Amino acid sequence: MRQLILILLFFSFSLVHGQIKCYVLPESDMVDGTIIRIDSFPTKLIQPRNVDVWLPKSYSKDKKYSVLYMHDGQNLFDKNTTWNNQEWKVDEVASKLIKENVVKEFIVVGIHNIPQIRFLDLYPKKTFEYLSMNKKDSIFQSAKKREMNITESNFNGDNYLKFIVEEVKPYIDETYSTLKNKEDTFVGGSSMGGLMSMYAICEYPEIFGGAICISTHWPGMLPNEDKTIPNSFFSYLEKKIPSPKNHKFYFDFGTETLDQYYPQYEETVNKLFKDKNYTSENYKNLKFEGENHSETSWQKRIDIPFKFMFKKKNK
Repeated sequence: MRQLILILLFFSFSLVHGQIKCYVLPESDMVDGTIIRIDSFPTKLIQPRNVDVWLPKSYSKDKKYSVLYMHDGQNLFDKNTTWNNQEWKVDEVASKLIKENVVKEFIVVGIHNIPQIRFLDLYPKKTFEYLSMNKKDSIFQSAKKREMNITESNFNGDNYLKFIVEEVKPYIDETYSTLKNKEDTFVGGSSMGGLMSMYAICEYPEIFGGAICISTHWPGMLPNEDKTIPNSFFSYLEKKIPSPKNHKFYFDFGTETLDQYYPQYEETVNKLFKDKNYTSENYKNLKFEGENHSETSWQKRIDIPFKFMFKKKNK
């Protein structure tokens, strides 16, 4: 009966949104809950890509759900669809927390990346304003040596955010039973996705109430001793961190592989948020000794930001 209801539901989506093709993933039998794949979400802003919507088993039109928008959507739910055979296990972790009544019920919208342009989509573009022309030129020359012929105009983070805010979110809110206010709308990701999540809530503080920034890639590009790029992120944050009255930030980092370059920025980030009057109630920046830069590491601790963001008021 449940499967029949879902089939009828998705036929109705097709009739209302003729240009949007969506279907229940066959792999949903291996997922805790249901995943609906929106095939090449139509957009005028960026290169189209798939968008996955995860619904908990308890999903019902009679309830209202918080929404978490996550980057790198193909890595979240099923290791068979990932490049490295690793996954976040977002469905299992979220389902367990919901079942235990630890968190508010929520759905997850996973926006797929396109590997060849992921870096250009997820780099916070406005932070270039805090770089000198000489530094910009050196960045592009360095990229050219790695056969990346790019200029500032190729960085598409602002349009990527508009895609989420102006195209994906309205569709999700129209199609699913969601809580539309910023207090119930969150964004999250890892590495460059952590940077973009930080950027998203700063650019759209009226849309997002919380940002989950896991293994945030503060170096921005290839790690080196030059702190110019990280400092451009911090200069941006100093001006753009939204009000602590109705926003939450979660950062974390490991100490191995690529994450070994992140602990040096811990105190700088902490001071930025302390100076903006953030406290332990709405800000975390956690260190995980021995953990590396991988989905296997992130799946071990994704429950922590979930509980931080979706905590029930009586818990």
